[in-house]
Amino acid sequence: MNQEVTDFIEALKEPWHKEVTVSLREVVHQVIPNVHERIQYKKPHFLKNGKYAAAISTAKETVSFTIFNCSDLMFPGGMFDGPPERKTLKLRKGETFDSELLVSLLSQTSSSL
Repeated sequence: MNQEVTDFIEALKEPWHKEVTVSLREVVHQVIPNVHERIQYKKPHFLKNGKYAAAISTAKETVSFTIFNCSDLMFPGGMFDGPPERKTLKLRKGETFDSELLVSLLSQTSSSL
């Protein structure tokens, strides 16, 4: 794990931001064991073989999880936004995510990277 990403998470002011971000990071590491982490555009990005697999960003009222390389995959309606090549799940305080669904989607999108 990249220390810059760890520092980013530790610096988050909202406890729920930290909790969700740590959980999302764990999903990425579960799916892509040798994932390369880095801070880019002031947020954590996760790469496989030098290609973007996912990113996490925080805003005042949301934590967003973006999955890349999505053009060939169908995503559940209403949960994800974005163009065909990348989809974003936005979580608000108190909301949870289906980790099995994210593992499945990220596994499929990252398998060709």
